[in-house]
Amino acid sequence: MDLNFDFAAEQPKLVQLLIGVVAFFAFIGLMLLLLDRAPMRQRARLHALILLGPALILLGIGLIIPGIRTTLLSFMNGDSSTWVGFENYAWMFTQPEALTVLRNTLIWVLVVPLLVTAIGLVYAVVVDNTRFESLAKSLVFLPMAISFVGAGIIWRFVYAYRPEEADQIGLLNQIVVFFGGTPQQWLLEPPINTLFLIVVMVWIQAGFATVVLSAAIKGIPSEIVEAARLDGASPIQMFFRVTIPAIRPAVIVVVVTQCIGTLKLFDIVRTMTGGQFDTSVIANEMYNQSFRYGETGKGSALAVFLFVLVIPIVIYQIRNLRQQREAR
Repeated sequence: MDLNFDFAAEQPKLVQLLIGVVAFFAFIGLMLLLLDRAPMRQRARLHALILLGPALILLGIGLIIPGIRTTLLSFMNGDSSTWVGFENYAWMFTQPEALTVLRNTLIWVLVVPLLVTAIGLVYAVVVDNTRFESLAKSLVFLPMAISFVGAGIIWRFVYAYRPEEADQIGLLNQIVVFFGGTPQQWLLEPPINTLFLIVVMVWIQAGFATVVLSAAIKGIPSEIVEAARLDGASPIQMFFRVTIPAIRPAVIVVVVTQCIGTLKLFDIVRTMTGGQFDTSVIANEMYNQSFRYGETGKGSALAVFLFVLVIPIVIYQIRNLRQQREAR
């Protein structure tokens, strides 16, 4: 690997970076100067401009402009030289390989939030006010400290396959062999391999759901709990008629967060299967089309479609937050 850095070759990029830094600080300096000389009535507006201006500039450079460019590229061919209209979107909804990607993404979005929320909720209720509550929460939250790439590598070893006559190094196949079964190539057989990948995501995110929902459960007024118990409510009735309605906002937060995180999932699929064996999802296929196959138009179309899928979830969450504020 060549470790030499040629400053002459990189000079244009360094100059552009320097210009950007100078322009940023010049903008801040100009705003401070105007604020110092502005009348008192206008200072509130200038304060807002100073605080929001740099963020809006960076937002435009890093998100809005690339978003517009990606949208334009989605209507062009692979090398972005010719307009092809909606051909890339037609490919997305007609070709078998693209439909498999959309199907897998739908499975992820439906299964992961449901399992993560259910497991986190049940675990939070079970360990609530127990003797080893802190330890139990720490153990279930521990996978959150591991990156998705690291988790993918760990679980690849869990699913590792060796021929029947060889010693198994994968935990799951070792358990199967111990009970007299035949080792399986878990990540090679669709569609079951997608479910085995989902297990990794659930393993990582269950701790997040547990912590959020446990905090919400502890926030339930004791008067409501005591009144339900005095009325003779059973534990199951307490769970469905008291606990879940009381922590509904927290449940929505967990579900929405998991939906957005699942839609943009990339690392686990990329690390464990590379999207092969019918396991690819939108984000992974977007990367493949854009950077591996040179089909920038198709990759951009997938990116735009992913953005469109996220918008309704974000709008719903914003409305939900507004309703909660009005209720208070």
